[in-house]
Amino acid sequence: MSKDQDRATAKVVIIGLDCCEPSLAFDRYAARMPNFTKLKERGVWGKLKSCDPPITVPAWMSMMSSKDPGTLGYYGFRNRADHSYEKMTTATSLAVKEPLLWDYLGRAGKRVVLLGVPQTYPPRPVNGWMITDFLTPSIESNYTYPPELKAEIAQLPDVHPYEFDVSDFRTPDKGAIRDALVRMTRKRFALAKHLMTTKPWDFFMMVEMGTDRVHHAFWQYMDPEHHRYEPGNPYETVIEDYYAEVDERIGDLLEVIPADATILIVSDHGAQCMDGGIALNEWLIQQGYLVLHEYPKTPSRLETLKIDWAKTTAWGSGGYYGRLFINVEGRESQGLVPASEYEAVRDKLISELEALGDHHGKPINTRVLRPEQLYAGEVRGAAPPDLFVYFGNLRWRSVGTIGTGEIHTFENDTGPDDANHAEQGLLVAAGPGISHAGPIEGLQLMDVTPTVLSLFGIDIPADLQGHVIQEIAGAEPALASV
Repeated sequence: MSKDQDRATAKVVIIGLDCCEPSLAFDRYAARMPNFTKLKERGVWGKLKSCDPPITVPAWMSMMSSKDPGTLGYYGFRNRADHSYEKMTTATSLAVKEPLLWDYLGRAGKRVVLLGVPQTYPPRPVNGWMITDFLTPSIESNYTYPPELKAEIAQLPDVHPYEFDVSDFRTPDKGAIRDALVRMTRKRFALAKHLMTTKPWDFFMMVEMGTDRVHHAFWQYMDPEHHRYEPGNPYETVIEDYYAEVDERIGDLLEVIPADATILIVSDHGAQCMDGGIALNEWLIQQGYLVLHEYPKTPSRLETLKIDWAKTTAWGSGGYYGRLFINVEGRESQGLVPASEYEAVRDKLISELEALGDHHGKPINTRVLRPEQLYAGEVRGAAPPDLFVYFGNLRWRSVGTIGTGEIHTFENDTGPDDANHAEQGLLVAAGPGISHAGPIEGLQLMDVTPTVLSLFGIDIPADLQGHVIQEIAGAEPALASV
């Protein structure tokens, strides 16, 4: 690494808002977000394309490593551990094998503060301070680096007991989730302000999860396109009020952020109305691809059922997008599909799934994607999906449970959920080195790490897949050897 002192910035702050939707922050709620809007008006801004798949894990680590999920080797919170049928792993920090932005900064002598960045639990040593993310089990866990920071947090009356996430954002008790979101967010920003004003730092990054949770819990109450929307309902302004709350908390931080700092507000993906769910495994059963020894009498998770693997061609998993796995001869223990027929089976599945319409037979624009066509390099991981399924271009959720006999559903199998993810997040950047204000296009989340490195005058590792956003950092420094 080398530093260009003529180009190097003083400090960089990233405020991450998980799932923050550009159409809301840039337009619909802009009048109630004066701090966000002020940064936007004096800086550069635009939509920030997420990774594939556009979900929290792996999106933040894709941003911080400037590597795509194929290189990272995980495609969601839970991934197949191997080519067995049962074993799964959770993608915590232990799954992160690529160097991250703060690793490069630490090697260059920069001190960092990290708060709530997804996939940082369990904590690892950094050149500075870390508080882990929403995957942390509880405050009883070891959730800080250095470890003694935990005791310091416990002495902060406006922070303790610290909350990593709301306990159940899919609860039907909407009043409780609304209040919990505000409480959690105030604690997170209070801790951010404490760390920002008491620790020496060059790079500060926090991620707020409430922007994700509020969409999933309250989207139907504010969106006339949602099939459950009722005008004048008591929760119609909850998302708007929450965005205003976040903006006020951003204003608190702006009071203590040094004037010479470059500030980035980013989201890892956006949000959109969820039209319904497609029961992927029900469809596979009806098409003869998935065979059970016995069909369940009540809705059941696939892993609880007895599957006739010797007769099964493919199976799937649910979530904001669908993951489809093919039972390949010689790869899975009871594989049915010969390797020579693998591509033909994938082609057939793609064609049939993309032709699947809604409950009235109308097209919904489903996209089925081959992982190896999405990523710059190899598709890593113990057993990556054979296909990604974006039902309705992510306006329909993938439902994994079996037992209703129906392919289309309007009840989420994991609890009430109103929104799905969208592929475009957002970026706003303001700082002394930004020469002009206005919108910019063509941004991708992997661009964030090389841009920050460039702001600090640190050479860009040659294997990063993103590019320096020149409107923020100026000319791209030379590539460093890896």
